[in-house]
Amino acid sequence: MTQEMIVLKTMNSIPVSAYKSNGFIGSYQELVRREMIPYQHRVMRDEAGTEKSGVFSNFINAGKALRGEEHGDFYGMVFQDSDAGKWLEAVAYSLAATPDETLEKQADELIDLIAAAQDADGYLDTRFTISDRDKRWTNLLEAHELYCAGHLIEAACAYFEATGKRRLLDVMLRCVGHIYRRFIKDGKPGFPGHPEIELALMKMYRITSDSRCLELAEHFINIRGQDPDFYKKEKAAYNWTVWGNDASDYNYQQSSQPVRRQTEAVGHAVRAVYLYTGMADLASETGDKELFKACRRLWDSIVNRKLYITGGIGSTVHGEAFSVDYDLPPDTAYSETCAAIGLMFFAYRMLENEVSGEYGDVMEQAFYNTILAGIQLDGRGFFYVNPLEAVPGISGAAPTHRHTLIKRPGWYACACCPPNAARLISSIGKYAYAENGDTVYCHLYASGDVTFESGARLCCKTDYPYDFTVSYKVSGIKTLSLRIPHWSKKTEFFINGEPVSPVIKNGYAYIPVSDEDEIRLVLDGTPRFVFPSERIHSVSAKTALCMGPLVYCFEGADNSDVISSCVDTKAEISQAVPDKKLPNGVIRLAVKGYIREHQERLYSCEPPRMKHCDLIAIPYSLWGNRGENAMRVWMDRA
Repeated sequence: MTQEMIVLKTMNSIPVSAYKSNGFIGSYQELVRREMIPYQHRVMRDEAGTEKSGVFSNFINAGKALRGEEHGDFYGMVFQDSDAGKWLEAVAYSLAATPDETLEKQADELIDLIAAAQDADGYLDTRFTISDRDKRWTNLLEAHELYCAGHLIEAACAYFEATGKRRLLDVMLRCVGHIYRRFIKDGKPGFPGHPEIELALMKMYRITSDSRCLELAEHFINIRGQDPDFYKKEKAAYNWTVWGNDASDYNYQQSSQPVRRQTEAVGHAVRAVYLYTGMADLASETGDKELFKACRRLWDSIVNRKLYITGGIGSTVHGEAFSVDYDLPPDTAYSETCAAIGLMFFAYRMLENEVSGEYGDVMEQAFYNTILAGIQLDGRGFFYVNPLEAVPGISGAAPTHRHTLIKRPGWYACACCPPNAARLISSIGKYAYAENGDTVYCHLYASGDVTFESGARLCCKTDYPYDFTVSYKVSGIKTLSLRIPHWSKKTEFFINGEPVSPVIKNGYAYIPVSDEDEIRLVLDGTPRFVFPSERIHSVSAKTALCMGPLVYCFEGADNSDVISSCVDTKAEISQAVPDKKLPNGVIRLAVKGYIREHQERLYSCEPPRMKHCDLIAIPYSLWGNRGENAMRVWMDRA
């Protein structure tokens, strides 16, 4: 950490009801409210005609099992309960922004089912309540009981904040009490196979001030890796499995050594960033400098050696995991939507430890590209995997590419990503804005109105990410701190129309302001070519096209042959005529290039003939919305 770095003891997130969106963010939040939440409700009730979910029926059957009534079998993944938690969290944020009696009633009905599925001792997990009660807590590596509890804890906190209703919060406090008794009072060994509860417990601690939550979060973080062989011993003792996970794959489960000694991001990408989020959150809350240093090392490992240009992480389908440094293949990229969401979580918690623009840069890189790419424009189709290249006939078909689909399915048997995206988009204000004393921080450019707990108010107007002027009107704020993205080569600031030169530290501009001041920020959104490090061998000698935070791609819907085309990086980048199949306001980019003539033979001694062509690019987040066709982010250079 440099001497100039600002260490924050308290950066307060805004309440769930504090941000009222409009503009680009508002359109996506409206999509979540109007389409995604109702659609996902029908899916979980098995009424949408998609892949069966079983979420509602699982809670109903668990309640019947506890009452000694005849009941059906558990359906789905062992972590199926977590879909309910994420959906309820999205509902909470949506209700905070837009009250809806029907939606609130639907949420309350699900909460009643969850409460009825809770055992008398506080245990809550439908998989092991419906069947195999004797297997509770015996397979922490695979059974995901703590993971499911974590998502329901997050939902409970959000729903209480949004509505003031305590029913789910009290249910999950009883569940926390059960977990506390087992792992703290009774001293049973173990830690989550899939981290998540750590970050959830930190949220509940802040909501309730219940010290058990902080103690449990600290315990699960501190004990991880103390005994790398724990899962092997667990498997030998109980000898049952869910998926047949390799209990000795310490990297996959981030348990090869204690967290404070870990230096490289390894293993399952979602598990990793959920763990790192909990670590960074705990470091901020307790002032644990050693833990924060470990977070910083792991952050550097991700963003400097294992991060896709789209903000995606986890490059291999094998274990949905990080690979070795610089192994970032575009066509077989896993880049799970949930992993990008987890990276945003991690970035924000790092911001609570130090104000540095790189965290906000990565948040918007992940959000505007990978996360939004995971959602179809109608809100009813979703990518789990987000490749940077797709070729019909190979993607989704070849054995090496079966995971890289070119059409978004309506649902998945493992449906972690769709409700995760819904809750992230609905809560984006919490990542965009924060306060510390009389300073308000704007980490992301999110149009709308914000009311802070201090009483300060802010109104932001912008057409970002397609326009690069951002205007603020403030009240009750002494210092406005604005993140300056790394890609903005020239940034201008104005107060009440007059240019100013603010103090800039670590990627943030600090501007003294008074009530009713109008602050205008003008970023440099000039479209640009981006060139990869030669160490990323899979895209060596290629280029990508970007504008502001948006990564662009070339899709077959606009170009005759994406795979045979190359880009002239010396040519001017200009705007193209809008496509009516894309949302209003979307900017397409045009650039000169060449197309290689096809040859019939598999190999030839004759070089292909080249001819000039005009190439059109669209934001990567929008690919796959105009039929099944080829797509590329990284293009050959002419």
